[in-house]
Amino acid sequence: MKLKKFSAVFLSGMLALSLAACGGGGEKASTDTKSEGAPAASAYPEKPITIVAPSGAGGGWDLTARAVAKVLAETKLVDKTMTVENKPGGGGAVYMAEYATQEKANPYKLMVSSPPILINNDKKEGNSPYGYRDTTPLAQLTRDYGAIVVKADSPYQDLKSALDAIKADPTKVTVAGGSAPGSMDHLVAVLPAFKYGIDPKAVKYVSYDGGGEAIAALLGGNADLIGTDASSITEYLKAGKVRVLAVSSTERLGGDLADIPTFKEEGVDAEFTIWRGIFGPKEMKEEELKFWDEKLKALSENELWLKELEANGWASEYKNSADFTKFLEEQDQDIIELLTALGMQK
Repeated sequence: MKLKKFSAVFLSGMLALSLAACGGGGEKASTDTKSEGAPAASAYPEKPITIVAPSGAGGGWDLTARAVAKVLAETKLVDKTMTVENKPGGGGAVYMAEYATQEKANPYKLMVSSPPILINNDKKEGNSPYGYRDTTPLAQLTRDYGAIVVKADSPYQDLKSALDAIKADPTKVTVAGGSAPGSMDHLVAVLPAFKYGIDPKAVKYVSYDGGGEAIAALLGGNADLIGTDASSITEYLKAGKVRVLAVSSTERLGGDLADIPTFKEEGVDAEFTIWRGIFGPKEMKEEELKFWDEKLKALSENELWLKELEANGWASEYKNSADFTKFLEEQDQDIIELLTALGMQK
């Protein structure tokens, strides 16, 4: 599974969310004293909490949900039982419909998601009528970036040479990704072409069922380049099987990708963050939102969480509810612009 990079809006529910992010509330009610006439403190949470991964086991959403639940429990940041539930289907769209309707006032059900919560709502084919505005964004926790990758012996030595080849004859360059047309890998793959002045509809994109199959297609000679998550490609890079032409980050990454230029360094004015975050139901109360603002901030700074990030190859990037909501508005505009250029917007 594998984006901030697409250019491409919105209001109503967001105002309420922003106000909520600044709201008061409290955590658990004290059983001792309370001043006469003063409002009682919130007792939330009073029962077990479920974090839903809208996918099968083993993927990025599932791993994120389990890491969050594990650390919140082990650090006793949350003293109620926390469980993870898998609800696969439609790249997250199936559970999104359930969450936005049946669970819209249930603060004991949280959800993990990433850019597909925007993409599924914005695209024309397989469109979900529900998106992030039907939730309360609680926090961004991690970030990854897109990468344009070729086989180690590819004739394309840099991003510009690959884009020039596509511009000269799009039919001769096969671009692949591990998700359907209009989904995340597709957008990562065609973003630099779009920003380079190439009609993204002309790019020959082939979709595979997951990033692993896309990499296999690249190594097997069935694709000339792929768009994928930067973190998912490092083992192949270290093994000398692939070359990464560029990454969609704002500045160079560290570790095994320290020598890889960004899109902007290659003369392509584009970037895209592949984030993962936690969402609550749309009708969340101020005191419930305040609880999670405090707990998820503490989580993001905890040593056990940092170890989970390292173990999974994730980079930490925390945004609270208000900042996360603002970021989602901006990335949504980017995605809409690119889908519009592809003729795939709703």
